[in-house]
Amino acid sequence: MTMTRRGLAGFVLGLLGATALGSAAWAAGEPAPFDHPEKVKIALVRYLSTGDFFQSYLAGVQAQAKALGVDLHVFDSRQDAALQADMVDQAIALGVNGIIIQHGLTESMKEAAARAVKAGIKVVAFDVNVENDKIPQIEQSDRDLARLALEQAIKDNGESWKAGYVYVAGIAPLDRRDETWKAFKAKYPGIKEVAMFGTLDNPIANSVANQARSVISAHPDITVMFAPYDEFAKGVKIAVDEAGMSSKVKIYSADISTSDISAMREPGSAWAATAATNPAVVGQVSVRALAMLLAGEDPGHEVIVPPTLITQKQLNDNDIKNMEELAVKLPQFAHADVAVPKWMPLPGAK
Repeated sequence: MTMTRRGLAGFVLGLLGATALGSAAWAAGEPAPFDHPEKVKIALVRYLSTGDFFQSYLAGVQAQAKALGVDLHVFDSRQDAALQADMVDQAIALGVNGIIIQHGLTESMKEAAARAVKAGIKVVAFDVNVENDKIPQIEQSDRDLARLALEQAIKDNGESWKAGYVYVAGIAPLDRRDETWKAFKAKYPGIKEVAMFGTLDNPIANSVANQARSVISAHPDITVMFAPYDEFAKGVKIAVDEAGMSSKVKIYSADISTSDISAMREPGSAWAATAATNPAVVGQVSVRALAMLLAGEDPGHEVIVPPTLITQKQLNDNDIKNMEELAVKLPQFAHADVAVPKWMPLPGAK
């Protein structure tokens, strides 16, 4: 089926009008939003997809979309910024009613997101700043993620140590975490950053490991590695293990997965702590915020999912082996009471 630009606009406006009427009727005790969810089409347009975090995030998006009963289309650009922008246009041409933009670069996604909004499509953005007041920003509270991990690093190592830092500029969540790292260095002048490195080349962990080998060789006095993304931490751990420095270096990160839990619980592991949200929950929140927009409701411009500190000691003391057990034994990790209006169906709800 093909649809002209004018036809698409008419379709979208018609659906939005129906949605607004449905929302008003629901407020009066009549049918709730998404009475005909099979007619609602949404797209997830991804920049990053490598690693456990993004697989879990996708699973959360899929679970919440299924709970709502909407038609989900997934576009994966595999870190190609131009392709991601083109995929937004593909979603517009497909006639979707809503788009989730997941990660990306501001310079490539700003105009693409604006084109979607101009076409009458509702848009939310996760961990990419598209600089548009009409687009809610879904965040993991990245500054808190970094703060929790760094506070634990101070608790474990004191206020004076030499650090290696893994960072790639231009990615919104990493930039926000970098702001906290800079603030900590200013607050604790005894922290000396002796090396900064990082890459998003696939496979990310192996590429970072290659860099970390050189850094450790050049700076054997590093005692703390701040790697605020779990694929970065995996790469650093590979290099630290190979260098036989697991007892001399502690790794602090952000994000969590079952494979991360296994790596943190290895005997003598250098990976001391991470701060994380449940990526599946973040995926669910992304869909819920978009659904609220489609129902004529306002989720707020900043939709923030609060993080949890997870230490190696907690994992060992509670014998946590996977994400399922983490959610059971740390209940605050299992669910975020964010973007949950009364009418919203949730995954697994009876």
